Parts: sequence; C-alpha cells; structure tokens
Amino acid sequence: MTQAACPPAPAVDASAMRASADAPPVEWRVGAGLVAYEEAVAFMEARAAAIAAGEARECVWLLEHPPIYTAGSSAKAHDLLDARFPVHRTGRGGQFTYHGPGQRVAYVMLDLTRRRRDVRALVCALESWIIATLADFGVTGERRAARVGVWVERPDKPKGPLSETAEDKIAAIGIRLRQWVSFHGVALNVAPDLTHFSGIAPCGVREAHLGVTSLADLGVTADMQTVDASLRNNFEAIFGPVDTTSV
Repeated sequence: MTQAACPPAPAVDASAMRASADAPPVEWRVGAGLVAYEEAVAFMEARAAAIAAGEARECVWLLEHPPIYTAGSSAKAHDLLDARFPVHRTGRGGQFTYHGPGQRVAYVMLDLTRRRRDVRALVCALESWIIATLADFGVTGERRAARVGVWVERPDKPKGPLSETAEDKIAAIGIRLRQWVSFHGVALNVAPDLTHFSGIAPCGVREAHLGVTSLADLGVTADMQTVDASLRNNFEAIFGPVDTTSV
C-alpha cells in the first residue's frame, strides 16, 4: 500500500496521528556520513517487519544519501531525462525524485495500528511536520491539492502562462505501508546542488513556473544539525515523544 500526496484541503487534523500516552517513545536515529540507498531500504524493511511483529519500537532515521534518483510506484520512464546518477526503483508512492548531499531525508517507520489506520491522516501529518519546520526558518510552506510535496511561492520568478504564481517544491513526500507500518518518508532540501534535479522531471512536474528550491536557495543559512533539532521538536509536537539517546 502506498501514498504520496495529501488530498485537497481541508487537511486531516495532524494530531490524529499522535501516539497514545502509554506508547514508548519513537527511536530517533541520525545517520553519519552518506548512507547507501540499498542499506537504508534493507534497514527500513527489516525494521518495519519487526515493528509489525511487536519486536521493535517505531523509528525515525535522518540521513543523507550520495547522489541518486529514485523511482516510485507511479514513475513514468519519460520523466527520467538524464540518468547521470544511479536510478533505484522503489515501492514507495510517488514518481521520480532526487536524493543527495545537503538534503535531509527522514525515513519514518510508524505503526498505524497503534496510532490510526488512515493513510491520508499520515501523509497530512508528515506535511504538517515539514511546514512547521520551515516556519522555524521563516519560510512559508504550503500544500497543493494537485501536486505532491510541500511548496513555497516564488513571486520573484516569472508566472505561468495562465498567470499562475511561480512555485518551487522544497520537500518531497513518498511512503509505503506494509502491515500498517510505514516506511520511506520525506526529503527536505536544506542545501543540495539543485542542478542535480535537472536529470528528472521531479514528481512528474514539467511546467516552467514550477521548480525546486532549498533553504539555502531561499537565503536561509542553516546547518543540518539546526534543521535536525527543528525536525525533532516539531515531530514530537505532532507525533509524540522521541528517544534521542542515539543522537
């Protein structure tokens, strides 16, 4: 079961995915260096199975990948424009996206049986998490009904052919569920090389007035540790306590 985007507003209340008061804290992991994609997927699949079996706690893993393209379950071959980096086919929801240094990937392994068996609520809660984190840095992130991810308006860029305001994606979302345990998650552009996105049509988006951006591109100077602290605080506000002993 997969899901990549929150349906049109009004969004599901993000608190719908908060853990019960007696639930153990979510394990909070931060990867060191660049983590190979195959290693990350193997970990997520094993951890999701262990969570479903009641043998492990829920887990969020923050990391960075070496430059790669990943293709979700809805990816179309013509959206791979230039395979300059390795391409990984994956079962998450969504289409093509890029991962690389300077992008904070957050893999989210949560037990929806213990929270709420509602894919829409989970995706909307993930969006709310990213939007709240961006707000900490003075950036207004928004949902779009017809487009996946979190977007920011760019009044400094040319409008679309129908006078649509230019917008850039700053975070992608794509998840998969197995036995009602989620894995994969979100990717927030902190300071990646944005030219690397030119090898794909990110999430199938080709319109000239729709692009990609990052905190650095928006003029926000923030190191990854500062972003991680904001992600942790906002995750707890929406999903419940985390165990940061491994941070």
